Amino acid sequence: MKHIFAVLCVVGISLTTMSAYAADDKATLDARIESAKDVLDEIMATPDRAIPNQIMSQATCVGVVPSVKKGAFLVGAEYGRGVVTCRTGHGWSAPVFITIAGGSFGFQIGGQATDLVLVAVNDRGFQDLLKSKFKLGGDVGAAAGPVGRNSQAATDWKMSAELLTYSRSKGLFAGIDLNGASVTQSTDDTETYYGQAHSFQSILKGDVAVPTGAESFVRTVAKAFVDAKANH
Repeated sequence: MKHIFAVLCVVGISLTTMSAYAADDKATLDARIESAKDVLDEIMATPDRAIPNQIMSQATCVGVVPSVKKGAFLVGAEYGRGVVTCRTGHGWSAPVFITIAGGSFGFQIGGQATDLVLVAVNDRGFQDLLKSKFKLGGDVGAAAGPVGRNSQAATDWKMSAELLTYSRSKGLFAGIDLNGASVTQSTDDTETYYGQAHSFQSILKGDVAVPTGAESFVRTVAKAFVDAKANH
């Protein structure tokens, strides 16, 4: 009986995992992009607690994962699904979809889901986001990002970090250590959103036009970048 119960538990967890990673429909993906835009708008609207200008002005890619969930598909695990845009020679790219998953990183405060922001700060960070899957702190150098538009700590990341990581929960925005979390390309969501298969490379390098539903998110990232450049 114990063996049967164990098998049922494994099957149940597997089915829940499959559900968590199943592709969403277009409307759900549009809503996720809009949520990502709102998260970034709210963060950058508070200068003394925002991403420093020195970092934002050098960003090569920006990813936003709204409302990370805890215990959604594996006991003790946390996961979130978000979007990424990267800087190209003619503006910021159309978005791709990612999933981030890992163990206990303190994503939640008081039981509330937390928003995550990933900022690639050099070409290595950009190249990392072209991989189908990578682990923060393992395959990729990641660090908790400094906070505050003119933060003096904004110079410390230059030597080793490829991605800077942030969290926001209950209105509190701060750098967070996500080492050990894995980031995976959500190819099914990306294909659903564009109606056909596109590689992450072609989208993030600007070869695919920004869909109407993603324009506000991309404009928000572009504005944050331009403002940071002007005030750095």
